[in-house]
Amino acid sequence: MDDIPPYPPIDPTTFDLIVIGTGLPESIIAAAASTASKSVLHLDPNPFYGSHFSSLPLADLPSFLFSHSTSSSPPPSASSDEHHHFSFLDLSTRPLYSSIGISSFSTDLDQYSRKFNLDVAGPRVFFCADKSIELILNNGANQYMEFKSIDATFVGDNKGNLLNVPDSRASIFKDKSLGLMEKNLLMRFFKLVQGHLAGEEDLKISDEDLLSPFVDFLNKMGLPHKIKSFILYAIAMADYDQEDTGVCGDLLKTKDGIDRLALYNASIGRFQNASGALLYPIYGQGELSQAFCRRAAVKGCIYVLRMPVTALLVDKDTGCYKGVKLASGQDIFSQKLILDPTFKVTLPTGSSPSPPLQAKLPFFSPKDDRGKIVRGICITKTSLKPDMSNFLVVYPPRSLFPEQVTSIRLLQIASNLAVCPPGMFVLYISALCNDDDQGKKLVHAVINTFLTVPPPINSESNAAVQSETVESGCVVQDGTAESPGEGKPTLLWSALYSQELTLGQVDFICSTPMPDGKLNYDNLIDATVKLFKEIYPEAEFFPQTSSENHEDDGDGDVSPET
Repeated sequence: MDDIPPYPPIDPTTFDLIVIGTGLPESIIAAAASTASKSVLHLDPNPFYGSHFSSLPLADLPSFLFSHSTSSSPPPSASSDEHHHFSFLDLSTRPLYSSIGISSFSTDLDQYSRKFNLDVAGPRVFFCADKSIELILNNGANQYMEFKSIDATFVGDNKGNLLNVPDSRASIFKDKSLGLMEKNLLMRFFKLVQGHLAGEEDLKISDEDLLSPFVDFLNKMGLPHKIKSFILYAIAMADYDQEDTGVCGDLLKTKDGIDRLALYNASIGRFQNASGALLYPIYGQGELSQAFCRRAAVKGCIYVLRMPVTALLVDKDTGCYKGVKLASGQDIFSQKLILDPTFKVTLPTGSSPSPPLQAKLPFFSPKDDRGKIVRGICITKTSLKPDMSNFLVVYPPRSLFPEQVTSIRLLQIASNLAVCPPGMFVLYISALCNDDDQGKKLVHAVINTFLTVPPPINSESNAAVQSETVESGCVVQDGTAESPGEGKPTLLWSALYSQELTLGQVDFICSTPMPDGKLNYDNLIDATVKLFKEIYPEAEFFPQTSSENHEDDGDGDVSPET
């Protein structure tokens, strides 16, 4: 970012809204505001769209992670003249990734580096009936995206076994791992849930049960441990151990559990050419941000990439936000501002703010982080399941080792989704954690269950992770590992990093959240809609109009396959 390209001046210089960063929440808001006839300028210091929601080539991912692992000062502006009416607040970055470890175990990938599209915030999928799909259909972003179905969902254990998740009547009957009694119990439970959702009086779940913990309701139904794990962690997608209230960070109520089962059930078979409940976008999750940016551009939003913002302009008398100073030296003004979570606002060194600004400074700072999520990316030449390309694996709490209190999710994606060269596979792993050490142990436990880890040819790290010792058979960064397992795929390349779970905020300066720990985007979309309503309470969020006919909508459904 040292060499700022000679951009021509931006015209006009005043907008209703300036958005900094092209992550998914920012891109959705830019598209929604543009649709609501607001003038929007969308800036990004990066040369690509998506920010923390992007899909990057293999060669670019490490530099992106490392660049966001330390605080940095704003780049110098082409013009630093003081303005009589404004104070300048520096816009610097804050660290959002830690304990980054990048390891190469083969030279085979060097020639294919640009043929990878690696999700920064993986693993992620879409449920066929979730809010993100409805949003894509509603505003026409499906014109710019294509999807394929995820083949299956499995529950894994510490022996490398993958048990198919029986998520429909047909799959229950076909499942050879379930006994007759287990099949009957599961069928009876699904019938109860469907009857309750359909409003059948004799199958209605009581209000008392709906407000009770979901795990208590499953116990009341007499479901065995294996069936409960399927329902809680592979269908309802609970994050924490639901049977240990001492460590459970989010106890799922029966009402919420039933709603999640309803979403899963409504997703199965929604689209004719998608057999399962889950979808993945061709070319990676970064396509979602780009689709909304394209939609915003159609509605008049102006885009400028590779343009850092060095400072905010604040009225000296009132302390209110007025505009931004670009690295090109130009001042741009707007009524509203939305920031990517990367940025934080600070006073220039040695400056003393006016009393009105001093009173408002706390509102310019981002709110505290809410925990961490560890993410891992692995590349292999062999599928974890020889007869299948794209699938999800869930490791329920305690399934890999006794201290595991959160679910771990693994998503394998193959080359037919254009994320890697033919004959290769990308594995995304994630788990919520309290600290970096706990997070690394969770990801290493999965890696050692499925993969053979040779000594690394090259390693990069921003922390003291290369001197780790083997603990419970975990992979280590200095090349020591447990004995290679027969038949296990060999690891070719890996990235492991912890990410801060920051929340968005609405104050004098609005900021968006980082990617959360969920498998889909529903919570993030809820937060984005709330943020949009706060800044534009009078505007409708993507109104549907009869005159707007999207060329590629067909019968109104998104096409999950090419």
